Parts: sequence; C-alpha cells; structure tokens
Amino acid sequence: MAEKSPAEAAVGGVPELVGNDLAAAEHLFGDRLDLARRYVRHLATSGLERGLIGPREVPRLWSRHVLNCAVIESEFPEGARVADVGSGAGLPGLCLAIARPDLHLTLIEPLERRVHWLEEVVADLGLANVAVLRGRAEQVAGEVDADFVTARAVSALATLVPMTLPLLRGSGTLVAIKGRSAAEEVEKAAKAIRKFKGHSVDVHTVGESLLEEPTTVVRIDVGEA
Repeated sequence: MAEKSPAEAAVGGVPELVGNDLAAAEHLFGDRLDLARRYVRHLATSGLERGLIGPREVPRLWSRHVLNCAVIESEFPEGARVADVGSGAGLPGLCLAIARPDLHLTLIEPLERRVHWLEEVVADLGLANVAVLRGRAEQVAGEVDADFVTARAVSALATLVPMTLPLLRGSGTLVAIKGRSAAEEVEKAAKAIRKFKGHSVDVHTVGESLLEEPTTVVRIDVGEA
C-alpha cells in the first residue's frame, strides 16, 4: 500500500503525522509530541479561522512549518532566553517552546488578534516557559531580556537586522530562518549588520538527517568577536 500524503492523512481537517515527518517529530519533540499535535490542531482550526495561516498551508503544517521551525532547537544552548520577533502563529517560538522546555521564550507580536490567539494557545498547552508581548520589536527593545533573537518570514535581512539586533542589548545572537536566497540577503544586509555591530555571520542548514528539505539559518553575533 502506498504511503499516504499529509493531505490524505488529515483527520477532520487536521494533518496527521506519517512517514518521515512522524520520525522527525518523534525525534524533535520526544515525550512532548502530544503537545505538538495539539498545537497543530490549533493552527489547523482556530488559526485558520482567524487568518493566521492560509488554507493551502494546512496539509503541510508539519513538514513546511512546525518541523521546519522546531529543528532549529539545536541552535540554542541549555536555558537560553529567546525572543521571537513577529511571532504570528508561533512560528518558530511555540515550536521551540514545545521541543525545548528549558528555553525561555518571549513571543513579540504587534497585532492584537494574533496576540490573543497566542495567549490562548499558550494557556491551553500549559507552556510555562512562554511570555507573549504585544508590540513592534523597535518599541519593546527595553522590555526584553534575551540571549538570542529569532524570526521567520518577517522581512528581508536588511530590514530584519535593525529590528532584531537592538533587542540583544549589545550581546547575543540572531538566529533567522531563511530560504534559498539567504546568502544573497546577507550581502544586501552587510551595511546594516556593520551598523548594528554584527559579526561572525554564518549561513548554514540544520536538520539534514531529519527533514526532506533542511532548514536554512543565518546566524549573526553581536558583541565581542
């Protein structure tokens, strides 16, 4: 019998884990996989209804979104404080919070309806390691205490750098999830990176052994080289 696609494996509109995605999810979430499943159910139901994700994304919530984000957990040391800028539907912030309960996540989101949704999901999943902060990154820099800042699908790096590096208050690391044009974005952002004292820029992929399409990450350090 042929293996079902995520769309064919969907139950009640919620995509089920099958094949390689199941193996990857078990590795990344371990005994918290049920929490990850509940999160995906939120995304596929209330997240869809409130416009946080588009209907075409539902069948690929696991492969393209949740696993793509969760795999960057390897970028953070034990107990790190991580700010997720433009968190939206909790990507990657909630994925990291579920996969790594030792991390301390601050989800930064300016839109009120998204903030309410994030707060509801955090409460339902009982994620004690997550705080939700409403505002633009530029407005809340003085309220956030973070060792790392992350973002996905927010803006090009030249715009993202001025938004995120100030949150680190002079010391820390940006871990940005990017696409295949990451190296080109780095080149275009060179002036902004220098302006905000970024250095040791590194473009690499994570999850090669877990995902069919590994996740591309751009790391930029701030502080002493």
